[in-house]
Amino acid sequence: MGLAGPLDALDFSALGSLLRLNLSYNQLGGAIPPTISALSRLVSLDLTSNQFTSRIPVRMGSMKELRFLSLSQNQMVGAIPPSLSNLTSLVSLHLEDNKFMGVIPKELGRLHELMYLDIGVNRLSGSIPSTTLRSRQSLRSWNLNSSPCNWTGVTCNYPVAGRGRSAITEISLPSMGLAGPLDALDFSTLGSLLRLNLSYNQLGGVIPLTISALSRLVSLDLTSNRFTSKIPIGMSSMKELQFLSLCRNQIVGAIPPSLSNLTSLVSLSLKDNKLTSVIPKELGRLHKLMYLDIGVNRLSGSIPFSLGNLTKLYHLDLYQNQLTGVIPQELKNLINLVYLSISNNNLTGRVLSSFRNQTKLQSFLLSENQLSGPIPTSLKNCTGLVRVRLEHNQLTGDVSQYLGVYPHLSYMDLSFNLFSGTLSPDWAKWHDLTRLRISNNNISGVIPTEFGQLTKLEDLDLSSNYLQGEIPKSFGSLTLLYNLSLSNNQLVGQVPLEFGMLSNLRLLDLSSNNLAGRIPDQLGNCTNLGSLKLNNNNFSGTIPLAIGYLVHLQDTFDVSHNSLTGEVPSQLSKLVMLQSLNLSHNSLSGHLPSSLTYMTSLSTVDVSYNELDGPIPDSPAFRRAPAEWFSHNINLCGVVRGLPQCVTLGTPTKDDRSKRHKVVVIAIIASVVFFLLLFIFIGAALRFHKRKKQPVPVDDNHIIEGAFSILNFDGRDVYKDIIEATEDFDAKYCIGSGAYGSVYRAELASGELLAVKKIHLPDTERTFDEQPFQNEIETRTQIRHRNIVKLYGFCSSPRHKFLVYEYMERGSLGSVLRSDTAAELDWVKRVSIVKDVARALFYMHHDCTPPIVHRDITSNNILLDSEFNACVSDFGIARLLKPDSSNWTMLAGTRGYLAPELAYTMRVTTKCDVYSFGVVTLELLVGAYGDELISILSSPSGNNVFVKDALDQRLSLPVARVADEVIAVLTAALSCANNSPESRPTMKQVYENIGSVKTPQGCGSLDVLRLSDLINADI
Repeated sequence: MGLAGPLDALDFSALGSLLRLNLSYNQLGGAIPPTISALSRLVSLDLTSNQFTSRIPVRMGSMKELRFLSLSQNQMVGAIPPSLSNLTSLVSLHLEDNKFMGVIPKELGRLHELMYLDIGVNRLSGSIPSTTLRSRQSLRSWNLNSSPCNWTGVTCNYPVAGRGRSAITEISLPSMGLAGPLDALDFSTLGSLLRLNLSYNQLGGVIPLTISALSRLVSLDLTSNRFTSKIPIGMSSMKELQFLSLCRNQIVGAIPPSLSNLTSLVSLSLKDNKLTSVIPKELGRLHKLMYLDIGVNRLSGSIPFSLGNLTKLYHLDLYQNQLTGVIPQELKNLINLVYLSISNNNLTGRVLSSFRNQTKLQSFLLSENQLSGPIPTSLKNCTGLVRVRLEHNQLTGDVSQYLGVYPHLSYMDLSFNLFSGTLSPDWAKWHDLTRLRISNNNISGVIPTEFGQLTKLEDLDLSSNYLQGEIPKSFGSLTLLYNLSLSNNQLVGQVPLEFGMLSNLRLLDLSSNNLAGRIPDQLGNCTNLGSLKLNNNNFSGTIPLAIGYLVHLQDTFDVSHNSLTGEVPSQLSKLVMLQSLNLSHNSLSGHLPSSLTYMTSLSTVDVSYNELDGPIPDSPAFRRAPAEWFSHNINLCGVVRGLPQCVTLGTPTKDDRSKRHKVVVIAIIASVVFFLLLFIFIGAALRFHKRKKQPVPVDDNHIIEGAFSILNFDGRDVYKDIIEATEDFDAKYCIGSGAYGSVYRAELASGELLAVKKIHLPDTERTFDEQPFQNEIETRTQIRHRNIVKLYGFCSSPRHKFLVYEYMERGSLGSVLRSDTAAELDWVKRVSIVKDVARALFYMHHDCTPPIVHRDITSNNILLDSEFNACVSDFGIARLLKPDSSNWTMLAGTRGYLAPELAYTMRVTTKCDVYSFGVVTLELLVGAYGDELISILSSPSGNNVFVKDALDQRLSLPVARVADEVIAVLTAALSCANNSPESRPTMKQVYENIGSVKTPQGCGSLDVLRLSDLINADI
């Protein structure tokens, strides 16, 4: 239904008679209110797939009538409350795919009626209580002291007038928590069985061949178990079978052509398994078949044209396989089709040439293929269409000519094609439409005013086209709209004031158009907005104060590249959830409000290219920001490195002038005394020198070591401060060690945190030419990049040599990956870390002259700040410490990360860094040392490893766009870790490709993708 927002405003006490509440698959969020426990008579509560982020309310344990509870697929946190054990009527409990942690409560063992429990994809520890899922409780009637006809789930036919014996005709035990194999069952004793339903259990192993003894079986349902075998060929002898479902298991192998012998079959579902090979053309003999679902497998080859013989078919699902070739024109014979899905394959060619006879069609899903050409005009005849998804193809033609009037249409997605033409006003007759997406095409013309009649519309995306004209004011009638994206068009005029009526709007993107005028205050009424992008337009005037009302802004507020003037309003400080603020490239003036420090969630803030002056707000987001985010202003100053320190000026009072006079007098006297002492000292030294009969040899190295300096750290000498802060490098301050030194945490008296790397060289390397080393360090301190750890300088004394770095709060990536906090690195953070490292190496290899080779890219040399932003550290230090060494393999990296060619070339190049980057990226994705995965790939079975099995098992599998990013990053990593340096990409290619978030061509879902599919893929 597209419902959004929190539940805490609902008065549950007014719903005391409610028995069932189903709010699943919406966008509800926030906390589940404890007041929900007022629904004391509730039997079923389903909040699956929302955005709840709270703990499970303890008071939920008082809902004693509850039998079904599902909170799965949310972002709920905390422990599972033991109070749930009070729900003694509970039969089914779903808590999977959340962020629950802690120990599984032993109290759950009291739920004696529980038949189904799923708590997977969480961070729970411990074991399932031994009394939980006690199928013996549910099957306690199954004993030899009573007739099987009295057993739970068993149905018998009773003889007429008491003649003959009763026979078991049905066994139905769905969701009973049954586990183990079936091969011990004697199916030959159940010759009269007509129906067998063992769905939604934990049965596993092989489907026994003896199941074919059930020769009279009409219905077999083994849905959602853990079977891992092939489909038994002997099953083809079950000639009476009408319903067969083996979906949602892990069944392997090919679909047996012998299934075509099941000529009575009406419904066949093999969805969501690991089936391979081709679709047997023999399935075309199943003339009674009405339902065929073989989606989400690994089937390849073409779609058999013989499927066109299944004229009774109303449901055909071939979704998410690896099918190639064209869509057979014979499918136009399926005149009873209601549901057709061939999405997420590799099909080419044109869509069916005719839909003249498919008048019953409701769902038409062909997305994520490589189809080309126009849509047949006969699609207009399919007036019963409800869902149409054709996105991500190469379809062409004038959309206004091919689409008709569909009064029941609710979902239309034509995005990422090559469609042209204009938006038709007739589409306003799609009165049930909730989602319309036509982004990334070649649509031109204006947006029809009639679109304001689509009052059920929730999601409208017309971005990245060539639309012109003004935004219709009639959009103010679309009060259910939560996503509106019109970006990257050629729209003109002003933002309609009527937008203030869109109170459910969560995302508004009008960026990259030619909109002008003032940003309307009425946008402040859109209080549910989570992202607002108005950048790259011609807006003028000031930033409205009403923006401060948008307290749910969380993702982005971007008004960059406009012509805004005036001051930055202090009301922005109310946006405490905002993560990204971009006010750059305007004409804003005045000071940045100090109250912006209250924006504690900010991770990026860009105010460059304005006319701002005064101090930068003192908060972590501003302190960590690179100087370029504040560049090209009048006179900004403050806590950001690269900006001048702020100087406080005031009018001196009489007392101030008196004090200043005294200070001047004292300073003059002190200077005179100092110079007198200096002359005395010099004279004594000269007299002492003349007394020397012979010169004493001097150790040059000792002279050099007798000096100390630190470069580019605010012009201060902090050597003494560091010695004091670390108590002369006491072990308790040590936070890590490496090949050439140990790292210490130093907190100076000023409160500044530094990371200090104390260099310890072997005795044979105690001396080295320090002047070139210091010259090189001075050059390195000039490097400023947001993903390179800032090197402040080098200190040297007779006792110590150390490097001084910026302090990174979370330490090294390696330590995080190998700690209990690794689960905090979700897939979004891991992809971001890879991009950060790639960005740094791209800069070093391609933007520096000459190029800088790091030589030692490891997970321990990648450091993380408090927000998990990654920075590269220690680049080139090994070479600097011993430039003349011939043992390059020791100096140029760490074992496990070294490029293989170093063993014979002894030559370090940028391609060595690329290899190390690949190993680190693999380490980040698989959760183990990257060279372990490389070893696996080198083995005979390596190519058969599935991507989903290789990824870090501590995290749930990524989905949707995040999955695409993970696949793209993994592809790049495998390419970088190629044994041949010539076959590796450059860091420029890597950075540009992983930044474009494009899944490699020919790659599919994580469920079916193998590592071998990615190894040779182009990045």
